[in-house]
Amino acid sequence: MSRPRIVIVGAGFAGYRTARTLSRLTRHQADITLLNPTDYFLYLPLLPQVAAGILEPRRVSVSLSGTLPHVRLVLGEADGIDLDGHTVHYTGPEGEEGTLPFDRLVLAAGSVNKLLPIPGVAEHAHGFRGLPEALYLRDHVTRQVELAAAADDRAECAARCTFVVVGAGYTGTEVAAHGAMYTDAQVRKHPMRTGMRPRWMLLDVAPRVMPEMDERLSRTAERVLRQRGVDVRMGTSVKEATHDGVVLTDGSTVDTRTLVWCVGVRPDPLVESLGLPMERGRLLVDPHLQVPGRPELFACGDVAAVPDLNQPGQYTPMTAQHAWRHGKVCAQNVAASLGIGERRAYRHRDMGFVVDLGGAKAAANPLGLPMSGPAAGAVTRGYHLAAMPGNRVRVAADWLLDAVLPRQAVQLGLVRSWSVPLESSSPEVARVPGGPERHGKAAGPAGQRPDGEETGNQPGGESAKGQPGGESAKGQPGGEPAKGQPGGEPAKNQPGGEPAKGQPGGEPAKSRPGGEPAGRRSHGGRAKGGQSGSPRASGKPRRAVEAAGPRPAREGSGKPGRAPRASGAGSAGKRPTAPSGPSRSAGPPTDPGPEPPANQPPPGPDIAPGPVKRTDRRAAEGDS
Repeated sequence: MSRPRIVIVGAGFAGYRTARTLSRLTRHQADITLLNPTDYFLYLPLLPQVAAGILEPRRVSVSLSGTLPHVRLVLGEADGIDLDGHTVHYTGPEGEEGTLPFDRLVLAAGSVNKLLPIPGVAEHAHGFRGLPEALYLRDHVTRQVELAAAADDRAECAARCTFVVVGAGYTGTEVAAHGAMYTDAQVRKHPMRTGMRPRWMLLDVAPRVMPEMDERLSRTAERVLRQRGVDVRMGTSVKEATHDGVVLTDGSTVDTRTLVWCVGVRPDPLVESLGLPMERGRLLVDPHLQVPGRPELFACGDVAAVPDLNQPGQYTPMTAQHAWRHGKVCAQNVAASLGIGERRAYRHRDMGFVVDLGGAKAAANPLGLPMSGPAAGAVTRGYHLAAMPGNRVRVAADWLLDAVLPRQAVQLGLVRSWSVPLESSSPEVARVPGGPERHGKAAGPAGQRPDGEETGNQPGGESAKGQPGGESAKGQPGGEPAKGQPGGEPAKNQPGGEPAKGQPGGEPAKSRPGGEPAGRRSHGGRAKGGQSGSPRASGKPRRAVEAAGPRPAREGSGKPGRAPRASGAGSAGKRPTAPSGPSRSAGPPTDPGPEPPANQPPPGPDIAPGPVKRTDRRAAEGDS
């Protein structure tokens, strides 16, 4: 008898805890598969410290394969779920598609940025839900302070060193608190010419900071923020966002180049495609985290509306603390459905909350005891170290080094603005040039990104048309080169794919590095939905969208998606001995010339086509 198959979608707090607990409970009696777009579990509460330069990104990312040795990891994002067929359709990070059969399915897809119908926010704001967004914010803030320090115009300096954070919950409060300390340290070393200082603003329509916490903790957090110079405005939000600033609901205008969106989250739109009963975007489950009428389907974390047994008629909030506990109970109930152990209803006890405000300051109420100051800071960091499933020593080492050494305020430029659009259903994955379109727009109007940087100057983007080399591959390294250059058309959108038409070498061997032509591969992940809030397709996976447009069909094959085989090329794995035809250039075709010298091997799929010596003093085919 085959072992039961358990598929877990998502490796956040709920999904990771479910996989870890199930692996311990089943003891090789079930096949556990974890589907996640990244190979790490992100400890989200410490993400503001990554943006402030306190922790390195790998400190808050815990390896899934390293900490879940008996769980099979599949990299990809779920496109649709066929409940009747017991299969999950997914798209991998390079565009490949697949299905995962299951006997038990656990949905723990988490949440994405919550958008509001405010003009300009989707184009000019950035969220704070994943590592790419934190890395982008650190680089962006560092760059704006450096540009402000070099500016002679006071108005430009004031706009660049003004940072607006919308949302005074846990995340927004911590981002503003850590951000103010980070920019003050930068200016302390390199004062601005105009004598100005960075200005942070925290906006929220709520009456007080962190309204979900005890009022005494809220007052403590607001007091620390105001001591650091943060402009806290309650009852105020953004009415409109533009490239040059924001218009607030009180009628005032703030010139800024930075808008951080921490308003809240909404459940992943994957669950909307199931057609099952929902509660404000979350899948309704019973106290055992099981979907009524579907004994094979469980849900936990932010995508599940779990009844709160301590407060009848209400559901548990979307917090990391609840998601972590959901995962343990969900794993126990999945194992019980397989005859291992007993079922258990989810019932929680509030253990309190902690908010790290940077330095030695924090606000905490462990077991209902309000604390502030250095004592709260020690409790907060101790709690995080105890809650992290890994990297504890490295995190503690970074905290120690930050206490005795100055921070390194440098911008690495690893994540660009268009890589982390606010309107995205995959905030944990940065967009790549030429990859499939994701939720949201890559650039603002007139080819500008939200931070005002020209898209044409980015690596992989469209190069200046007046520069040598003409128009580069649009949005894709290795894409179509300038049509006026010799060398023909290279492998489309895929390094190592099919070589340029007219170049020696023909079609590469499919068993060699580079594999099949790019018709079956893509650099990016899948395309998830068209607009914000639209559900993903159910039952059938979506295909990755090629940024370079449709490809011509191979001659005689009738199949789209592959570049045609070079005329006269040998079969896969065989190298021809002569060029097949003229190169694709803007001018008239050139004479291919005589054969290359006998002591020089002809270029093939395993040899880079380098310069070939000619006797007629003309450039060899494919040599630029």
